Amino acid sequence: MTLQDRFAPERLIAAACEEVGSDDFGAEGWRPGLHRVTDGLINDARLSDIGVEIAHLDLMRALKNRLGVIAWRKQHPEVAEQKITAPIFIVGQPRTGTTILYDLLAQDPELRAPLTWEVDEPCPVPQPETYHDDPRIAQIQASIDMSEQIMPGFLAFHPMGALVGQECVRITAAEFVSMIFSVQYRLPGYYRWLLYEADHAGAYRFHRIFLQHLQSGVAGQWLLKSPAHLWQLDALLAEYPDALIVQTHRDPVNVISSIAALTHHLRRMCSDESSITECAAQSYEEIVVGLDREMALRDSGAVPAGRVIDVRFADFMTDPWTTIKDIYRRLDRELRPDTEQKMREFLASHPSDGGRGRYTWSDTGLDAGEVRERVTAYQDRYGVPAEPLR
Repeated sequence: MTLQDRFAPERLIAAACEEVGSDDFGAEGWRPGLHRVTDGLINDARLSDIGVEIAHLDLMRALKNRLGVIAWRKQHPEVAEQKITAPIFIVGQPRTGTTILYDLLAQDPELRAPLTWEVDEPCPVPQPETYHDDPRIAQIQASIDMSEQIMPGFLAFHPMGALVGQECVRITAAEFVSMIFSVQYRLPGYYRWLLYEADHAGAYRFHRIFLQHLQSGVAGQWLLKSPAHLWQLDALLAEYPDALIVQTHRDPVNVISSIAALTHHLRRMCSDESSITECAAQSYEEIVVGLDREMALRDSGAVPAGRVIDVRFADFMTDPWTTIKDIYRRLDRELRPDTEQKMREFLASHPSDGGRGRYTWSDTGLDAGEVRERVTAYQDRYGVPAEPLR
């Protein structure tokens, strides 16, 4: 079967409908993204044989999960009555401590993070009595372990697990308006469309539908995370006007080289022809656009200052507990001693070197002086110190 046949959108859609037993995808708006992703996979991604299989699984998961969630909602119309109240979103450039901050805050039993297993296999709705031993957990963990076997070192770059919080890009993948595709695969046309042209409102509408689905089984105040929200804070707040945003800040120069290395590593899982300099050029473009857009939104009042808590990476790394206590104070929440102890135990059992030694600035092919000049306004605004080049 040719790539054109394997990734023909209508063939994928028909296969997903047959497997799920439904043809109702809910609101329209997701098809343009699917067509752009599949076009890129055919013409630009340079997929290896195993990459073809992984990409096919990714697309089928997104389609089937969308079908499944919509079908469940039709069978259980009360799900649509679920209220999503004051969700907490962790945002910021990638590689700025968002993951470890997310994992630590998720130790709070009063906060509800969407776990990897339920994001990847949301149907039937998770239930409290089987939330930590559902058979789907082992299935998803086996898939994660397989990724590490295919590309050793993957989990060192980006730790994952079936029972830890998953990112929102995995949810919005079902709208096919998601950075998850443009990071994992070489999709130059798709990433620019996503950055400059795509309508993200539908992705956030489906995001709410997905949260309602999960919350109908296991309730709690949502704790959510994705660096990708940084580019779309206006769309996020249009869907969730009462959202609380925790934004991390770090020297973008080292962020760009770290993202480039992660992107290169991910793409090598699916392609034998990834270029780290190309990954770095994409990362540079995305980061400067994201920072400029975020600052403009805050200047305009579209993102009210009172809805954002700013966290400097340097402060968080130096003294995480002062940072976390300050976040709780700003959220008007109590950090109970037993919750703090759980956080401390998690941190002690999950040491990280932050990717040190796996990338250097010289790998990027970028001009450090040019990049520094481009991001100085951001650093000055948020008091972000420059770091030595890695």
